Amino acid sequence: MVLSELFKPEFIKIGLEAEDKDEAFEELADAFCQASRLNIREEILEAIRERERKMSTGIQKGIAIPHGKTSAVDRVSAFLGVSRRGIDYDALDGEPVYLLFMIIAPQTEIEKHLRILKRLAELLQNPQFFTDLAAQNDPAAVNGIIRKYESILTALD
Repeated sequence: MVLSELFKPEFIKIGLEAEDKDEAFEELADAFCQASRLNIREEILEAIRERERKMSTGIQKGIAIPHGKTSAVDRVSAFLGVSRRGIDYDALDGEPVYLLFMIIAPQTEIEKHLRILKRLAELLQNPQFFTDLAAQNDPAAVNGIIRKYESILTALD
């Protein structure tokens, strides 16, 4: 699955207001439910909190990938939140998080879920990807950056 298809403009929010990790989870879940017109807020929160209890998904400077599995969705779904102020996330490096890539997958799509996480990790190895994403002020522009960097990766595959 192509990340730019998961993180469509309607599944991107610039200007997250959350100050801490739990507020961020709630804001992402609320925004996802509004964009998808699904009433599965609690199921999303349960899935990502369960995963977060194992280890922080604040994986590298400024970036978190909260993710989880739930039977409340029938396909892998995602939402990207961009914070301008930074979120106290208990990240592995102790630094605030600015980009949050939330990924929710059904219990039956474990392999696809892992492929998406791997693809996202590949993109995040390029520090310019983070810089370019964080500089955008429009969800469509964010989606365009994801598409651009994915096409570069695809060309290298």
